[in-house]
Amino acid sequence: MRIALAKFGQETSSFSPVATTLDTFRLYGLYEGSEVLSRARGVGALGGFLDATASAQLQWTPVPLISAWAGASGVITADTLKFFEEKLIAGLQAAKPVDAFFFDLHGAGQAENEPDTEGHLLTISREILGDNVPIIIALDHHANLTQRMVDHADGLVAHRTQPHDPFDTGQLAGRMLIAQLRGEIKPTMAWQKIPMIAHQEQFLTSRGPMKEWFDLAREMETRPGVVSASTFPMQPWLDVPEGGWAATVVTNNDLALARKSAAELANKAWELREQFWTMDSISPEAAVRRAVQAERGVVILSDTGDSVFGGATGDSTTILAEMLRQEITQPALMTLVDPEVVEIAISAGIGSEISVKLGGKLDPHFGHPVDITAKVVQIGGGRLETVVIGLESFDMGRAVLLEAGNIMIVVSEARGVGGNHPIVYRHFGLEPANAKMLVVKTASNWQYYQEMTSEVIRVDTPGATMSRLHDFEWKHLPRPIYPLDELSEWAAD
Repeated sequence: MRIALAKFGQETSSFSPVATTLDTFRLYGLYEGSEVLSRARGVGALGGFLDATASAQLQWTPVPLISAWAGASGVITADTLKFFEEKLIAGLQAAKPVDAFFFDLHGAGQAENEPDTEGHLLTISREILGDNVPIIIALDHHANLTQRMVDHADGLVAHRTQPHDPFDTGQLAGRMLIAQLRGEIKPTMAWQKIPMIAHQEQFLTSRGPMKEWFDLAREMETRPGVVSASTFPMQPWLDVPEGGWAATVVTNNDLALARKSAAELANKAWELREQFWTMDSISPEAAVRRAVQAERGVVILSDTGDSVFGGATGDSTTILAEMLRQEITQPALMTLVDPEVVEIAISAGIGSEISVKLGGKLDPHFGHPVDITAKVVQIGGGRLETVVIGLESFDMGRAVLLEAGNIMIVVSEARGVGGNHPIVYRHFGLEPANAKMLVVKTASNWQYYQEMTSEVIRVDTPGATMSRLHDFEWKHLPRPIYPLDELSEWAAD
């Protein structure tokens, strides 16, 4: 039995000015052939799929095509999408005949010439493989589910938790495909689009309305005939024609049950819509003051508008400027992207003092550099090996550690993971647990600091991933949509 394997992932912020190119994919992972398998062992959805096949003792031959991950960033260039089209076409043609195709996707990709990159690649895959070869996909639950994605996949599974657990998703999707290949189930899928979007501050699945919605999906999976239930609170910075939340249910050959269940999930999300719009974030001034006054650290300051896991540039200076204004006296850690300052610091050398305009250069809509004098403490950077949300490594480019009073700043050429993992600081010999406060460039994925964290404060900051969705200039999102428009009544079909 031959099963083709591929991965394509990029989460687009339509409001980020930094385009996604092949170089972006190379920073996070672009592999072909046998390296796809070696990099996937124990990591991500592909790793979960391999684990599922081993547990099921499936006798099969993997046919790895390509594995590509670009993290979250701006719109994908047309040439970059063309590269993956050609790789997919050539790979699938050369792989034939295959008995199935497992495709690990994100689901929220947008290119200059294609608003639905995953739907586009799935259409190509189906055209090559035909209707009789099963295609099962794994998706991020922040995907924007589209008609083409549903039409050209036999079944799908989305992440069940935030923070993400891609390995779990791959295991579940793998079990679905194995059961289909063995004739144990006939995946039958129905889905429902929901005319709503919501900011990121209620995205954790451990509490609040998101827990209630996801819990319903988990309960639904215990019902007879239901194979999988997936809920899709679309990442909220994707301005595309089919944008919006969705729900999908896969049953064992029961279309009526799938439709009824998908409608139930959709109606539950709509019922909770106002709760999804509760904002927890506070102003930068209040956030820094609260962190200063906290009895102990580490206090996490979540830079919601500059989330590198959502597609922002990673160079916002909003919180840094407030720390400087308040002249904080406790140790603080943060990261910023600024290739120009990295070059200046490296040229000056370790121990030198430099006066520079730092950060705030990549996004002209939201960014402002900060004038700062700092000491060059260390030089480092490059590819760091650690598991971060399904990645086995990432490249932050050259990087330097700057000391500005009580603030230690890792400045890098590339975003990497924006300081959202302790390895970024430990790489320079800093222990984050010793800091009073630490800025993360994410609104939800601070789990790697969980054991040392005393408090998390979401900060209401501007940027390509800000929570104030009304302030963006929406051009393509289908209207009307809640809450951008008056839409008081709606029910699933």
